This record gives sequence, structure tokens and C-alpha cells, in this order.
Amino acid sequence: MTQTSAEPGQMMAREIAEQPAVFERILSGGLADIRKVASEIAAAQVRFVLLAARGTSDHAALYAKYLVEIVLGLPAGLASPSTMTAYAARPDLRDVLFVGVSQSGGSPDLVESMTTARECGALTLAVTNAPASALATAAQLHVDVLAGPEKAVAATKSYTAELLALYLLIDALRGGDGSRAGVVVDAAASLVSDAAPVRAVASRFLDVQSLVVTGRGYAYPTAREAALKLMETSYISAHAFSGADLLHGPMAMLERGSAVIAVAPSGVSGTAIQPVIDRLIELGTSLAVVGPAVQTAGSSASIARLPLPAGLPEELSPLAEIIPLQMLARELAVIRGLDPDAPRGLRKVTETW
Repeated sequence: MTQTSAEPGQMMAREIAEQPAVFERILSGGLADIRKVASEIAAAQVRFVLLAARGTSDHAALYAKYLVEIVLGLPAGLASPSTMTAYAARPDLRDVLFVGVSQSGGSPDLVESMTTARECGALTLAVTNAPASALATAAQLHVDVLAGPEKAVAATKSYTAELLALYLLIDALRGGDGSRAGVVVDAAASLVSDAAPVRAVASRFLDVQSLVVTGRGYAYPTAREAALKLMETSYISAHAFSGADLLHGPMAMLERGSAVIAVAPSGVSGTAIQPVIDRLIELGTSLAVVGPAVQTAGSSASIARLPLPAGLPEELSPLAEIIPLQMLARELAVIRGLDPDAPRGLRKVTETW
């Protein structure tokens, strides 16, 4: 049985607040090991990257997919572990980097997929918060995300630690030294120290039973992760859509007063989501926008805002933009009388086959 914290949401709040320190730890204590792994990958001259993950880690893998395709110019895909487990497929994975992303490294389907990928010719890498885990052992290479023990069921610091570790790995593969990532420490610190905008949005969405989260490009993994956090902590029926996909049909379910969160950071993804935001304003939705304070998504005074620090490179924005949404998920759960540290029916480590 999962034990609840002394105060509902106390563990989740503490782990959200640890994220600046986790970023510092990765940048100071993990970068050398990540660069060593990157050098081994570079030597292998892989032509394709395949990523396997579940749950929250699947959203980190999706972020890495964007980075690989945009930054490295390599094709990348998200694996379906069941093809190699339930269906016993044996694809030709020569010249492929197979990356398993998992906080615990304990899900049997990911371990089996990793083992099978290696047998099928792939270079295998595990990215975990558990260097002694079965997944880390099964892989040829391993990156420890150094998040430290995470006790709340809803993953927060381990997710952003995965994002930073994956960014640093891909940055090293393009010849970078990781120095651009230093800005995320102060950005995270400013976000975890300012709960006022989060409380305002939580008050707006206190009674909602369904909600849509949308983003484009690098912000799309954030939208998916935010929806998951809201579902597992506040039991809200939250649906995540790429802004483009939202316009292709699901927009029809929205009407005046529908609850929507749009992730609109600076850069290409913010520009790409603007037409979606404009349409949401036209519909009269109850809209909250995650974006830098300088952004003006339309002229409606009814838009709630979760500001982001200015000056973040778009590649790194997902490490910051998820933080106020983690805080929102926790705040909503607590004011609804729920305990986000121990959501009903969930365990910290989920085993799938």
C-alpha cells in the first residue's frame, strides 16, 4: 500500500523545489560521463535513433526525438515495445542507436526491448535514474540522470533531469560543450519560488472536469506531460494535442468556457501555436498561456498567464515550461482535497509487459 505524506502534496512540492539543485548536479557532476557516452555513440556512426519509454519518460523521449531530428539531422522514432515483446518482432537495427528512457529502469517490457534491440544489431543506451537497474544493466551504455531518490508517485524532478541529460547528450554529439544549458538553473529557481501565478490559474480551473493542453514543436512534449500530471494528481480528464492536430478536428469539442492551457514559449514553437491561441480566444475558452512575460497572446484580459523567464533558448525551454505546470497539478490536487503524493491506484514503479 502506498503511504501518504504527513501533509498532502508535501513530497511532490519538495521534489519540484529540488529541480534547480538537480540541474546543478547534472551540469557539475554528470556532464563528463555524458560526454564520454556521446563519444562512443559518435564513433559508432549511427544513422537512426529509436527511443523506447513509458509514461512520463515517453514525453522525455519525444523531446529527444525533436532534438535528434532538428539538431543532429538524423531520423528518429518512438519505438513500440510491444512489437518486440508481445509480437516477438526482430527488426534489423544495424546502424541504429536504441535509447531506453526510464526513471526506475525496472519495467520488464523496456528491459526486454533493450535486450532484443541489442541482439538485432543496435547500439543500446539506457537513460535512467537507477544505474543498478535491469535496464541499465541490459544496455551497452548508460546515462545516470542524477535526480536522486524520488518518493512522490508523480514524477517531477526525474522528468526534467531526463530532459537535461538528453539535451546534454545530443549537444555533445553536435560538438557542444553544454555551456548553454547553464541558464536553466536560474530559470528553474525563479519558477519554483513564485507560486502566485500558479495559484491564480488553479483558482480558475478549480471546478473543471476536463481540460485540453496544447503546444507545438518542442512544447508538444510539455503539453503531453502536463496533461498526464493533471490526470494522475487531480483526476481531471486532460487531453494533450499538438496545436496542428487540435485544429484538425478536436477543436470542435471546445466552446465558450472550455478550459485550455496553451504552451507558447519564445521561438518557432511559440510562433506556430499563435494561430491556435487566436482561435481559442475567438471561441471564448477559459485560456491559460504558459510563456514569457513579454508575450502577448491576443488582447483578451481574460487570459491567465504562467510566465516564463525571458532569454531561454527554445531547445531548453521545455526544462522550464513544465515546472509551473507541475506546480499547477499539485496545487489543483491539494485544493480539491486530494493527495498528489499518492494518487489512487498508482504505484511509483509501474511494470508493463
